[in-house]
Amino acid sequence: MRAKSHTPGGANSLGPDVIINSVDSYRIRIAVSGTSLDKYPAKQHARKVARKLGVSHGLIFLAGQPTVNWRDSDQSRPFRQRRYFYYLSGVDEPDCSLTYDVALDILTLYVPDFDLHRAIWMGPTLSRKDAQDRYNVDRVLYQSSLKPELESWLSQRVQNSALYVVHKSEIPEGLPTELPLDTKQLMPAMNAARGVKDEYEIRMIRQANKVSGLAHRRILESIQKMTNESEIEGLFLETCISHGARNQAYQIIAASGPNAAVLHYDRNNESLYKKPLVCLDAGAEWSCYASDVTRTFPLSGEWPNSYVRDIYRLVERMQEECIKQIRRGTRFLSLHDLAHDIAIDGLLTLGVLKGGKHSEIRASGASKVFFPHGLGHHVGLEVHDVSESSIMAMHPDFDQEQYGPVLNATASLSPCTVSAPLLEEGMVVTVEPGLYFSPLALANARKQPFAKYIDFDVAEKYVPIGGVRIEDDILVTTNGYENLTTAPKGEEMLAVIRGSA
Repeated sequence: MRAKSHTPGGANSLGPDVIINSVDSYRIRIAVSGTSLDKYPAKQHARKVARKLGVSHGLIFLAGQPTVNWRDSDQSRPFRQRRYFYYLSGVDEPDCSLTYDVALDILTLYVPDFDLHRAIWMGPTLSRKDAQDRYNVDRVLYQSSLKPELESWLSQRVQNSALYVVHKSEIPEGLPTELPLDTKQLMPAMNAARGVKDEYEIRMIRQANKVSGLAHRRILESIQKMTNESEIEGLFLETCISHGARNQAYQIIAASGPNAAVLHYDRNNESLYKKPLVCLDAGAEWSCYASDVTRTFPLSGEWPNSYVRDIYRLVERMQEECIKQIRRGTRFLSLHDLAHDIAIDGLLTLGVLKGGKHSEIRASGASKVFFPHGLGHHVGLEVHDVSESSIMAMHPDFDQEQYGPVLNATASLSPCTVSAPLLEEGMVVTVEPGLYFSPLALANARKQPFAKYIDFDVAEKYVPIGGVRIEDDILVTTNGYENLTTAPKGEEMLAVIRGSA
């Protein structure tokens, strides 16, 4: 191939004619300035939501999180962007809003008007130029343009087209009182769109898990030097922040000993002295996307006794067997069922359950005393992310006999379909079995008909353990699954505590 060179003459000049042979090796470097090659796919998300709405005309309006001060204070609350707004914008800045014109396929971002006083004290807010460069939107306007823009759309709108909002309270003041509002369809459409993640979203969740994995490992490396739950929380936060994740996806749970029987324990202030284990449920957030990771571990590199070891291994088996079954078309609720079956067999072997066949104990609901929560949930922009319907949904008619004994009603979230939804490629779900020995739960169980299947003397021996939970974030792939969670567990976890891994 012959190419003309425009390089000025000099010792290293190629000259006016350069012959490039096909066997020559060379490097091509493309420099791009003033834009981003990896923008959040806001426009694609807007189109996806419109498809879920099933309309060809209409205007979607979403308000972002405004700056809000604490009550009776001049200090603002920590900012956390509204997730529906973020899904259609990728903007993690306060005081913004957006519209999406379905017919014209135009996504417009509205940013705060310039405020000199604020800029001097806090730095300038997001400019139109920076926003246009940073985000995957068609137009960027100031907030002062929002009301005139909405009025313009209303005056020109196609008959029967609607203004779609998640919450009526978010509509700007000063618009006509009789608006063609639709407050019912947008949230379900966005929930359905968010259930299956795209490649960008999966990368964010993977990165959140990477940071969480580093923090969990750091705790394991340091646990033998720690004396209080607060040190665990502090070091976890320090590790996440130092690796670029300022926010946690949820409140850190650092529960030692009996505290681990409290599912959402978050005081994190008790001594670790003579505690057999710690249940650490903590996950970093990356660019608004969550991770959800739980590890349960002893305070040394060995299990302190057979009770702790046996319960850990039983929960480990529950998790491993359920993860192996994940693939497209699997009904997640059946995995919850499997986890209970494994738990019942294991607790029978340990003598915690007694006096009946597996099927009798299962039908009685006794296993819910020890495994009271669902096996898992979606993960995404929320740690308990939305979807078209819950993966733990149970039909009120034909599912009751099958799943009622092993599923608490509060874990079966509406809306319920004829059958709970099947897993789809691109979904990210947690698998988080657990076994707990709560004095309150055991006291209540003594009053129940299934009490005859529980050996309370044996169960009481496990109370000092509190509970064991193991949780990973699992991506459903074309051919099976990918475990996105990198935090050590099992034998690797013990080796890290010992300092031999």
